[in-house]
Formats: sequence, structure tokens, C-alpha cells
Amino acid sequence: MHQLTEQEANFLYADDAWGNANVTLLHIYDQSTAPHGKVRFKDILAHVESRLDRLPAFRQKLLQVPLDLDFPYWIDDQDFSIEYHVRHIALPKPGDWRQFCIQASRLHARRLDLDRPLWELYVIEGLDAFLDLPPSSFAVLLKIHRAAKDVDHINEVTAMLHDLAPRPGRPDPQTPWFPEPPPPNSTLLYNAWIHSVLQPWRRTRPIVRLMPHVRNVLNELSVAHDAPVMTRFNSVVSPYRVFDTRRFSVAEFERIVTLAPGATIDHVAQAICGGGLRRYLELQGELPAGSLIAARLTSLHKGKDSPGKVLPRSGDLVPLHTDLEDPLARLRAIWALAGTEDAVSRGAGLGSLQAPRAHCSFSLVPGPQAPLYLKGARMAYFSAILPISDGMGLAFAVTRYDDKVVVSFTSCHEQLPDPEVLAQCVRDSFQEYLALADVPKRWGKSLEKIASSLAR
Repeated sequence: MHQLTEQEANFLYADDAWGNANVTLLHIYDQSTAPHGKVRFKDILAHVESRLDRLPAFRQKLLQVPLDLDFPYWIDDQDFSIEYHVRHIALPKPGDWRQFCIQASRLHARRLDLDRPLWELYVIEGLDAFLDLPPSSFAVLLKIHRAAKDVDHINEVTAMLHDLAPRPGRPDPQTPWFPEPPPPNSTLLYNAWIHSVLQPWRRTRPIVRLMPHVRNVLNELSVAHDAPVMTRFNSVVSPYRVFDTRRFSVAEFERIVTLAPGATIDHVAQAICGGGLRRYLELQGELPAGSLIAARLTSLHKGKDSPGKVLPRSGDLVPLHTDLEDPLARLRAIWALAGTEDAVSRGAGLGSLQAPRAHCSFSLVPGPQAPLYLKGARMAYFSAILPISDGMGLAFAVTRYDDKVVVSFTSCHEQLPDPEVLAQCVRDSFQEYLALADVPKRWGKSLEKIASSLAR
């Protein structure tokens, strides 16, 4: 038994009928690499069950303190059932990408049962019309609450499910699991009294539950002041989610990086999202004059190509420079000011009482660094669907796996009724940067042709 931290409790208490703190990981597999070219659902079910001892949180549920006098505890689920958490569905024909995004959005939007461990896994078959993937591919959609596992550590779940080879060696014997009984209410109340004495500043549930409402009031007050820079994504969200994604090669991203010496692939992704958002709002006639701001949900660590640079941290507000029409100027501005006090606002991000000044969130979701396999099927795609909330109805997620960079976004249907348009805007923004990166190469080829002609 262990108690939720204040941050985990904040994620839990922020849930309402329109939004929740679910994070959904999407894995798509080519099962032609599996033994006999087929992976059966019952094999995946048994595989997940055999890995549960590697992630104890998957068999733990919440225990509320009487009268909500303290933060809840994680305890072993005495009635844990793997069949409840691992489920099996299939897309109808033709099984294309649009159908998959709609189904994934619906599954992500459903609230998790707070009386059970806070995760669900769906095996989705019928993916027969995907570009770059063979017919009969299948997906594993894993939904987990941020109170159980935050975005920074979500890669631990993916690592737990997979192997590094299509035919791994014999697994270690599974550790027998015997659930511990829950503590009596007297123990919970005694602990709550101790915490109230030793940590009187700790916010209990009734106070924490007020925080989202306080932030909403502050947001409403800030709208009048910041009206020229508000967008459609800074309004109340609905329960209906939309999701889409675009996939690019790491090699192409590395060519774009050369446009701003010292920049990283992460800065390029941020510039591409800014360019795509600018294009979309221009199409709607809603582009503000000032730069839109993104709130980072995860840390950005220093890279080998950015020594000494202070990079944004979780909760920082960073500009997307949507006010700059020139894509090259946008990328260089993002890199030049990255991590400086002029570029980010420290401590004014998610979870604070200060009204958030962000128009969307931007997250670098940690991903696997090597090819992964599930029962022999090679994982060919990895991305994430992130939570949104009132006042911040657009979330960008950037994942990197298998020499591919995937840019995804999540919103609600009322704010983004045409997700395929924003997806195309992101694609167009990428192509614009790639064309700029290839200009020196095209000039070089032209000069070679001219020199060859003169030599004749």
C-alpha cells in the first residue's frame, strides 16, 4: 500500500464528465514476422498476464480515505480479473486509417472505472487498408490514467509488454502474486490525522477538487484581457474526442535540422506543429496576430547537439511563433530562445493557480529506442493520444520509433470538426521545411549540370 502524491491526486480530481487524464498509447504490428504469421488474442492475453509482476500498478486500485480527509491510497485489487482489462475488438471493412482514428478516439474518451486498476488494453484487428503496413495488421491500444503512470514514465509500460527479439529466450518464472488485504478505516484516519499535524499545508481532497474551478474562473477573467490571442481551442471541451497523426522519417527531420545549426529534432517538431497550426487557423480566418503558446507536459532533456543549452521543463510555456510567416524564421526563433527566460514562463503551467496562458499542449512522449516485438509481431508504429481540458482543447504529441517521427494531436469534435484538415496542414508545414532543406542540394545538382555542359 502506498499513497498518491499531490500531483497524482491532482490528475485524479481534475476528472469530470467532459475530460479525464487518460493517456493512450497506440502500437501497430506487422504480424507477418510472428511464428506462422499469426498472433491470436488468447496468446496476447496470456502474455500480458505473464508480465504483470513487472508493473505492480496494473493490479492496484484506489482506496479512498473516509470523509476524503486525505489523498487516496493504492492497494492490491482483491478481485483483479485480467479478462476485464484486456479486450478484443475489430474494425469493420475496409478497416482504414480514418476508422481506426475514430475508434481510438472513442476508446480514449471513456472514463476508467475508479473501482478497478486504472488501465485498459484493447487488441484491435481488421486493420486491412493502412498505407505502409501489410493487410491483417493489428493494434494494441493501451489506456492508463496519469494518476497511475505519468507521461514521463509511460515508456515503462511499453517496455514491459514487449521483447527485443521476435523469438526471445525462455522467460523467468513468474513471481506468485498474493494480494494484500486493505487496511482498516481506523488506520486511514490515523494516517490522515498524522499528515494534518505534520503537514498542515497539504491540500486535502475538498480543497484540491476546487482547483479546476478556480482555474476556470481565472481563465474567464483572463479571456477579456487576452481576447486578441484566444483561439477556438481555449474554450470548454466536449466529451467527444478526435485524433489524427502524420508520420515522417528521422532522416528527413535531420535534413531540416541543418536549417538551424545547433537545433534538434525536437525543435523541428515544435516548428512544424506551429506551422501546421498557423495554416489551419488561417484557413478558418482565425489566426491571432501574436504567437500562440504551448504548455509542455514533459521534460526535454539536453541532447548531444545542444551542450549548455537550458531547455524547457514540464509545465513551461513555450512560443510556437505562429506569428512568423517565414518557416525558417520560425524554426530559428524557436531554437534561439529555447529555454531562456524570454521564451518560457516558469511555474505558470498546468496544475498552478495562475490562469494558463497556453493555447495548446506539446509533449515529447518517451518511446522505445530499439525495434520491439509482441509475441513475434514487429511493432511498426507508435504514437499517443493525450488528455485535453477546458481552456486547453488541443494537445500535440511527438513520438519517435523505428526511424520514424510521429506527430499526433488530440482535440474534441466541437473545437476541431475536421481533424483531417489539421493533419494535412501539419503535413504541408513539414513539406515546406523539407523543401527549404533541399534547396542547397538542388542548387548543387544544377551547378553540376552547368559545369558538365561547359566542360563539353
